[in-house]
Amino acid sequence: MLVRIVALNWFVCATCSLLAQEALNNDLPRKGPIVELQPPTQSAWIDLRQHPSATSRPQSAPDWVEAVNMTAATGADGKPRTVFRIRVSPPSNDYQIIFFRLFFDDNADARPEIVAWDELGSQVLRSGELGTGIGLPSSDSVMIPMNQISTLDVEVPGDGKSIRAAYLDWMMSSEVVHPVNAEHRDVIPEPFSSLPPLHSPDQDVSHFGTVTATLANETIPMGPDAAHGASFQFGMEEPPLLALLSFDVASPRIDSPPEVYVNGEDVGPATLTLPELADPGYRGRVQSLVKEMHFQYTGWLRAQKLIPVSNLKVGTNDVIILSGGESSASAIRGTQLQLKYRWEKLDYLLEADH
Repeated sequence: MLVRIVALNWFVCATCSLLAQEALNNDLPRKGPIVELQPPTQSAWIDLRQHPSATSRPQSAPDWVEAVNMTAATGADGKPRTVFRIRVSPPSNDYQIIFFRLFFDDNADARPEIVAWDELGSQVLRSGELGTGIGLPSSDSVMIPMNQISTLDVEVPGDGKSIRAAYLDWMMSSEVVHPVNAEHRDVIPEPFSSLPPLHSPDQDVSHFGTVTATLANETIPMGPDAAHGASFQFGMEEPPLLALLSFDVASPRIDSPPEVYVNGEDVGPATLTLPELADPGYRGRVQSLVKEMHFQYTGWLRAQKLIPVSNLKVGTNDVIILSGGESSASAIRGTQLQLKYRWEKLDYLLEADH
């Protein structure tokens, strides 16, 4: 599975090395043999929550994580900030790029940044603000070329209690190929088989009898009732054979996916594409008098819903997406609709009645 590259804006600067540019370009390395390296002992899962001292416990990390600490600081705007400092050392010279996924509450007034420093204390890279300020538990990923970099800071406005954890792993490069007639995307494999952000075309696209139309590219907040639902309208000139609604949903409860309404009728919940259960993005929640633990995914998941064509009509159609019966708030992005029509090479079977 693949994920978008989110840190390209880091590398338009004089301090970027050629290696960083090659590793993060659109195609990835195309020439030379695939490099097979022995992986380091393990990836690093670092708990950055601020536990009370009475209940906090020491945590383990691989040897290449040398130190983790937290300090208070003052930003350039004069406001208080919290800095989580992670000192790392590559297991060998073969490892030059690190994958950094940060888990945090995506609040508009406390969006974190990742800052990389060299041994002399000079700033080498700054990510810019992570997240989108949707006000939900979330996560965001960057790739960092570690040439001469020894320290990674997570800077966040305020007391830092919105920061939960960080997942780090080293990257290896290999030859990448893609179909010449398929859209080319800036994506790389991500741990735990997570899907990349859904790409929605700016204009309607027709391919093999299927029309793909974007309903909204932007992030839209939504709640569990019609007054707070994400609403869309689209026109249709003729009934399709199939209709598929797709979108990315933020921080859903995985057993309560978004509910879809078409032209005033509930057509049922969407289907979520879940990453591996080892993904640290899963966050459990226990409620009073309830034995079972429920899980929320603190990131973005792909959601899809086949819309019964009988619920569609020629002319204007209305779609409302709600966050799900057990979810109080969420958000969606990249919302698109695919309509499949008859075409001259449609593969189908005509079965006679017996």
